[in-house]
Amino acid sequence: MSEEYIRQIIERTSGEIYLGVVGPVRSGKSTFIKKFVESLVLPNIDDEEIYKKVLDEIPQSSDGRQIMTTEPKFVPNQIMSLNIDDLEVRVRLVDCVGYVIPNAKGYEDEEGPRMVRTPWFEEPITFRDAAEIGTRKVIEDHSTIGIVMTTDGSISDFDRNDYLDAEERTIEELKTYDKPFIVVLNSKHPQKEETLRLKEEMSERYDVPIVPMNVDGMSTRDVNKVLREALYEFKIKELDINVPSWISVLDDRHPIRVEFDDVISGVSNEFRRLREVEDIVGVLKENDLVRDVSLTNIDPSSGRAEITIDCDEELYHEVIEKIVGNRVEDKAEFVRMLQDYAEAKREFDSIDTAVKMVRQIGYGIATPRLEDMTLERPEITKQGSRYGVKLRAIAPSIHMIKVDVESTFEPIIGSEQQSKDLINYIMKDYDKDPLSIWNAEIFGRTLDQIVNDGINAKLHVMPENARDKFRETLEKVVNKGKGGLIAIIL
Repeated sequence: MSEEYIRQIIERTSGEIYLGVVGPVRSGKSTFIKKFVESLVLPNIDDEEIYKKVLDEIPQSSDGRQIMTTEPKFVPNQIMSLNIDDLEVRVRLVDCVGYVIPNAKGYEDEEGPRMVRTPWFEEPITFRDAAEIGTRKVIEDHSTIGIVMTTDGSISDFDRNDYLDAEERTIEELKTYDKPFIVVLNSKHPQKEETLRLKEEMSERYDVPIVPMNVDGMSTRDVNKVLREALYEFKIKELDINVPSWISVLDDRHPIRVEFDDVISGVSNEFRRLREVEDIVGVLKENDLVRDVSLTNIDPSSGRAEITIDCDEELYHEVIEKIVGNRVEDKAEFVRMLQDYAEAKREFDSIDTAVKMVRQIGYGIATPRLEDMTLERPEITKQGSRYGVKLRAIAPSIHMIKVDVESTFEPIIGSEQQSKDLINYIMKDYDKDPLSIWNAEIFGRTLDQIVNDGINAKLHVMPENARDKFRETLEKVVNKGKGGLIAIIL
């Protein structure tokens, strides 16, 4: 047994390899369990008594049309702890009553449907009910991995078509449960072209892994293959999709960020099995924004996969251009631009608090920076017989005041109806796009131009000396600590 795969599946199942073997009758379920136990379980049992006990519990198989498994059977009967490749693992298989196929013998007797006993009911139930209920119970309550056994017909006295209905019912039933499972296609000729062609047809039809093998001659290598295939049917526990770092810091509403988020969310919801990670890579590669996608890491033991997305440098430059408003041609220009923006940011950071305050309460104050403070020469002062030192610092503080400026525009149109028509023209797209109102043209000018002219006219109407008096008054209020203020507007 490959240490790598056995270690991974032990870690993924938390050390519990419980195989529920289900499927049509006469497909090789008992034979599979027999060979699996002989390959994986018996060689790792040191106690001779336990070895003999497990050997006696192995289900028997035979040729012909007679159904052999007439009740669910646990092998070993008690969950067994083994040491495999220095790893502690608990192993048990369940041989489930199979779904009935045409022409099989043993599911009916002279009195009608055959009644069988199960661990789940005190009273016997019909063979068909035992297959359906048993499949659900075995997979949901007693398995970490499901094995669906079916065949191409070469291993029995039945035709391939006899298995189709029971095969499909079993597979569709298992798809409704939250457990990984694979299908073993039992064939005397697993490598023949027709068998491999059947495998591809079944894979496409059922969308599950199909493993062709001669179960009667199943080797340790075949057991390893079954576990490896099952390992990749577990769900993806963690999917890390790494996008270029500059995309991650874009605003949530930026079109490129939105597109990447939508694509990643889509593949995360659509593909859930570890086997489908390569499909995720393929879907991501189809996106026009992507240059390359690679599977960086996949760890079946933890269910974690990591995918890395790479984008063209041209896309990066296009985003930068839209953000800054001009094309950055080379590194020198980019550095110069960063210096300008760094200086602008330092300036804005000094008044950031004031801007937030003025937006909230209408008045904001920016605390002076240390580099803006001026410390005058210390002076010696005298109070009576005592002396002291006077330290005087001057620091420019920025005070912001929010003033709501009104602007009105009252054109004389003519009749009342003409005035209503103008209002309807201005408001025609307002419900869909409120900002569209500013693009409405009146007398050859847009509404935003007209309103801006009115506002700018009022903003500049305050004379220079009035502004100086405002500033001087505010300085006195701040420095003298007096709150009383009388304003006379002429």
